[in-house]
Amino acid sequence: MSALFSPLALRDLTLGNRIVVSPMCQYSADDGCVNDWHLAHLGQLALSGAGLLFVEATAVERRGRITHGCAGLYSDANEAALLRVLEHCRRWGTAKIGIQLGHAGRKGSHQRPWEGGKPLGAHEDPWATVAASPIAVFDGAPLPHALTIDEIASVRDQFALATRRAERIGFDALELHLAHGYLLHSFLSPLANARRDGYGGSRENRMRLPLEIFAAMRAIWPEHKPLGVRVSASDWVEGGWTIDDTVALATALKALGCDWIDCSGGGISPLQKIPTAPGYQVPFAARVRKDAGIATIAIGLITEPHQAESVVASGAADLVALARAMLADSRWPWRAAEALGETVEVPAQYRRAWTGSPRTAGEPARGGT
Repeated sequence: MSALFSPLALRDLTLGNRIVVSPMCQYSADDGCVNDWHLAHLGQLALSGAGLLFVEATAVERRGRITHGCAGLYSDANEAALLRVLEHCRRWGTAKIGIQLGHAGRKGSHQRPWEGGKPLGAHEDPWATVAASPIAVFDGAPLPHALTIDEIASVRDQFALATRRAERIGFDALELHLAHGYLLHSFLSPLANARRDGYGGSRENRMRLPLEIFAAMRAIWPEHKPLGVRVSASDWVEGGWTIDDTVALATALKALGCDWIDCSGGGISPLQKIPTAPGYQVPFAARVRKDAGIATIAIGLITEPHQAESVVASGAADLVALARAMLADSRWPWRAAEALGETVEVPAQYRRAWTGSPRTAGEPARGGT
């Protein structure tokens, strides 16, 4: 049997296979509210045959968005909009549905990528950004406001409130975003954190806020539902956050009830030097899985079925996450099942798509038109 198409239990949630659709920002929401674009986008991915589908990085407060088009879960309107999309995906799709909660921090108040991706100008309704320290994300960018102790407590409360909203909506899984240079990564990395209080200095102090927020979320999120974390396993910059730091963080998170570590990388500094190649971040997932004894998700230029199969079969990771590959081919799991001689759950309306196409497990192949 294929390792990629074997089931995986995370607490009481059982995934039909090890394929994850990674959270992908769409920059198309209205004041944090997902809309018909997300209904169509997530709806098709829910039909993809993947075991787990994540809603894009979703801000826990309005100033926590990257752009004016980023999804949020900070208002009743946001909650209602997400519920509508989730109900659609659940009615017609086959994937389990998770959501990733985060805060853009100093990388907020930017244009959408197709608008240039620069900091918002005075005429574009910008907002003041926040971070661990008043260090700009790149030369010439606005300086963020360094959060005070009271403001840190408020941010922690916003994550807890968004977790309650996610539970009310009925998501199957939840992921905390600690990666890619956003707010909580700015606390972890010595490249962005120059604080001299209990949230800066030593690695233990820099880990303090992410761990506090995770603990607050875990206390609210139902015991039977899984909660994981995405990290930048390395800053890819000399003197920055390292894979050794990530193992220490993963060990601490596991003790608090974390169910997986989603191993990405980079995003904290324009000085990063990333040696991109197929599967270039898989060694991070393997190291964390081995040394911290926790389930991991591998991500980063995993694009081919046999490549994904080898990642899981070798024990490097428990799951593989795809992003751009799923945008290019929203039926990637069908192709993977066919290549690996496996079956995958497919809606009845689509089972006649190809002769010998992937099908619901246990059903005979269907040919013809």
